[in-house]
Amino acid sequence: MVGGPTVETRMSVLKPKEDRPGLGLLLMAMAVLGFTCIDTSAKWLMLSGLAVVQVVFLRYLGHFILSLVVFLPTEGAEALRSKSPKLQMARSACLLGSTALNFVALQFLPITVTTAIMFSMPVTVTVLSVLLLGETVGLRRVLAVLVGFCGVLVVVQPWGVDFHPAIFLSLGALCCASLYFVMTRMLAGKESNATSQIWSSGLAALCMLPLVIHHWQWPDSTVGWVVMGLIGTFGFGAHAAATVAHRLADASLLAPMNYLQLISASAAGVLVFGTWPTMWTLAGALIIVGSGLYIWRRERRLGREARQTPPVR
Repeated sequence: MVGGPTVETRMSVLKPKEDRPGLGLLLMAMAVLGFTCIDTSAKWLMLSGLAVVQVVFLRYLGHFILSLVVFLPTEGAEALRSKSPKLQMARSACLLGSTALNFVALQFLPITVTTAIMFSMPVTVTVLSVLLLGETVGLRRVLAVLVGFCGVLVVVQPWGVDFHPAIFLSLGALCCASLYFVMTRMLAGKESNATSQIWSSGLAALCMLPLVIHHWQWPDSTVGWVVMGLIGTFGFGAHAAATVAHRLADASLLAPMNYLQLISASAAGVLVFGTWPTMWTLAGALIIVGSGLYIWRRERRLGREARQTPPVR
């Protein structure tokens, strides 16, 4: 077939939503594990001597190549075309900014600390949804946001002697990631998953290419080569697993699975880097998780009530 699949062919490969919550939860758990593998690989590569710009480039280059290999055979050149290119570029810039800031922070902070800070994303997404999307937020959700912010303060400990300025980089990564998810919400129903994945990874790799040329360094061990090759695979695999999981189960059911990353990040910190989470990190993380779970539970209940309310005629 010349010119790639037709519209009819592309529509035929689109898979409908299914009600398979068990498999969806399993895939979401695998996605969370993949996110931890990305951070662990990045921290290991940087500690072994690779520059941050090279690690960021490798993460997105691998993701981009795998996206092309997976999506182009089924969707053709249509997967490359965006209906909202400016929003896609802004979304990609936020994802790139989040990754870069997070990777730099990982050079100085334990992986459990950066993970705990990212757990407050429901808090920042709620605030940004009000400011950018015009969503309304009730008093209870505002209080949950404030509790989550207190949890962040417990993790960060700006009053402690062990406070490290790299915390601000991690907080910047949090803000960029939250903007990324808000823009993803804006693109919902306008862009396919293939287009979003190709654009986000491709633009990031393209932006990093001029910088990485002057900082390129080959690994000096077999393990380094393996980790360098896997980091992009982890990125694509985690996002692909999360996407399929959301096709098999409701987002409201999958959301708490993200908190499994506290376990995987703690295990990675101990097994790979020999660092144990502090009492303050765990306490703050539990506060943030509690706040996020409250927001999740309330949103799920309100959504269920809205579906059960008959329309006004």
